[in-house]
Amino acid sequence: MTGAVTGTGVWSAPGRVNLIGEHTDYNDGLVLPFALPRSVTVTGRLRDDGVLRLVSAAVPGPPVEISVAGLAPGAGAGGWASYPAGVLWALREAGHPVGGAELRYESTVPAGAGLSSSAALEVATALALTELYGLRELAADRPEIARLCRRAENVYTGVPTGIMDQTVSACGRAGHALLLDTRDLSRRHIPFDPAARGLALLVVDTRVRHAHADGEYGRRRAGCEEAAARLGLPALRDIPYDGLDRALGRLPDAPARALVRHVVTENRRVERAAALLTAGELPALGPLLTEGHNSLRDDFAVSCPETDLAVSTAVAAGALGARMTGGGFGGSVIVLLESAAVAPVTAAVAGAFAAAGHKPPGTFTTTAAAGAGRLS
Repeated sequence: MTGAVTGTGVWSAPGRVNLIGEHTDYNDGLVLPFALPRSVTVTGRLRDDGVLRLVSAAVPGPPVEISVAGLAPGAGAGGWASYPAGVLWALREAGHPVGGAELRYESTVPAGAGLSSSAALEVATALALTELYGLRELAADRPEIARLCRRAENVYTGVPTGIMDQTVSACGRAGHALLLDTRDLSRRHIPFDPAARGLALLVVDTRVRHAHADGEYGRRRAGCEEAAARLGLPALRDIPYDGLDRALGRLPDAPARALVRHVVTENRRVERAAALLTAGELPALGPLLTEGHNSLRDDFAVSCPETDLAVSTAVAAGALGARMTGGGFGGSVIVLLESAAVAPVTAAVAGAFAAAGHKPPGTFTTTAAAGAGRLS
């Protein structure tokens, strides 16, 4: 243990919006997310009895209590508690001397909305545990915090996500999107301030709750890995954009071709989006968003009627572009639009949902916020 033990504290980690770069992170590709002003907050204190005690303001019922010594993948708490339990397991498995704690959570990130509430929960937990146990150097190493949180989610919780969500939650910067290369983990902060251009980014929560662990996400990842293996490549990232047609010609089955086409073209969209933001050409990002949604809908097949309706309605009502964000099968849609169009586009989407018999969507505009940190 390094440094003095801190007995109590409050920490926060944000959810995220991914501007573009969906299902590319586990293919060693490029992503362009930013941290939300909505976050998971954890109030923590040390325990000396070897027990992890977890309380969530959003989950009714008694606290979850887990023996630290008994933590292991596939054992112990399920549901939401598996995420903080997995973080404690990953820290200990990596050799860090952390133990019992009482952690109380509150969240303004909608769960299951494609805004990465799980990564926010993990990163907030990791900061709380490392600082409670005086591991200041580790707490300051945000890329390593992200790596340990991804390991917790992949191995302990059993959800095969990439590292994008944890990285932007840990490393985000206010007023910037984060261009992340998920192969070498290099990062570049790119200014992202729609309001300065008279624009806004609207988030539409479709209220369709997704669950990465339900198997569909894992099947897409397995399909990508199988396609890369059949092409003799480490990952689909290794297909250059100008080599896409040649790669597709070597895959006889349509499902594999569709997965490959999405990943390769999505990496290209991230490159184009980063160039547009760097050049200050934010309005031109709109058509890229819609193009990305069409690819997620038609090739990767991870959209749903509600997200498709939100996108088509927003664009028809005058938005510059829109797409689903997150792993899919529900969740949220992001809409880039002129600030003056927020109210009419919001009304149009609400009307379309009502006419289709869907639940009323939740909507809010957002900005790029700072990453995780200690509040007190």
